[in-house]
Amino acid sequence: MRLEQVTLREIRMRLRAPFETSFGSIQDRRILLVEVCSEGLSGWAECTAMETPSFNSETIDVAWLMLREHLTPLVLDKDIASARDLPEVFKPIRGNEMAKAALENAVWHLDSQMRNVPLHRLLGGTLNEISCGVSLGIQPTIDKLLALVDREVSAGYQRIKLKIKPGKDVEVVREVRRRFPRIKLSVDANSAYTLSDVDHLKKLDEFQLLMMEQPLDWDDIYEHSRLQAQLDTDICLDESIHNLRHASAAVEMDACRVVNIKLGRVGGHTEAGRIQAYCAARGIPAWCGGMIESGIGRAHNIAMSTQAGFAWPGDVSASQRYWEEDIIEPEVQVTPQGSIRVPQTPGLGYQIRERRIEELTVGRESHDTRSAQVSVA
Repeated sequence: MRLEQVTLREIRMRLRAPFETSFGSIQDRRILLVEVCSEGLSGWAECTAMETPSFNSETIDVAWLMLREHLTPLVLDKDIASARDLPEVFKPIRGNEMAKAALENAVWHLDSQMRNVPLHRLLGGTLNEISCGVSLGIQPTIDKLLALVDREVSAGYQRIKLKIKPGKDVEVVREVRRRFPRIKLSVDANSAYTLSDVDHLKKLDEFQLLMMEQPLDWDDIYEHSRLQAQLDTDICLDESIHNLRHASAAVEMDACRVVNIKLGRVGGHTEAGRIQAYCAARGIPAWCGGMIESGIGRAHNIAMSTQAGFAWPGDVSASQRYWEEDIIEPEVQVTPQGSIRVPQTPGLGYQIRERRIEELTVGRESHDTRSAQVSVA
């Protein structure tokens, strides 16, 4: 294929309720969408970089700059045999995985339409239905958290993840486990602790957690290996894993026993596929993490989660948990059994609501084969 146009759009969407983690609270989302065009077809993807460099070092503004100045020129009006070739094309650019993922994943979507196959089949996925979990932000009171857990368990979700931080951890988890003794329960610290907290973190062992996600520094592997040796609870790494090299190092060092694969964080579908295949071959559970995506990012996560390595329920929940109105149709829905039926039509399986996107757009920039550029504030 030959890309004729690449368009960047910033849209603004408001979450139904604030979402709090150990590094802050968010309700209003700035979202960067990438659209690629060729032969009358459009491929779409979402850049999962946040507004600030709080999750990792990327931000939406940095990703926009990288896409405009460095990544788009590498693919515009170039022959591309397959989206799977793009990591090699992007190799001269170090880091910036979320910007790379947005462009690569848009090409995957385009490629799947050109081949007239569902994206998940093109990725090698085999599942027609995926299991789902939910991530619950830090709440002001335990009673409010218990009510949220009860709502999501009643909705059928197969795994509950609690965000934790110092002062909002052991007692909170104890109450949730007491009220819900049989649910699959995990916690996510988003790097809120240090190795000196090991005795405190060991208190979480009594609650039979599915996993403890990213307790230590966002870029650490070694100290997680020291912590894992002292815990019964399995550690899952998230922010630390940017590629297959990191995943294999973490597994071989026993720094984790579970791997969270976030499509943007690892650079796109190609690298995500490599990591899940590695995990599957070694019996390491992997699962799909979420970044509060719109429906476009959520649809890509659904396609990714159909691959064999995704052994546990991911953070792929219904559109209505986050948005009053999504930018795809139909919106993502979860069955009463806590699963999502994977669409079988070519591409993402969901229609892009371009009119709705236009209403939400606050900035646009297009690059085409004539080197024209149009910006809209």
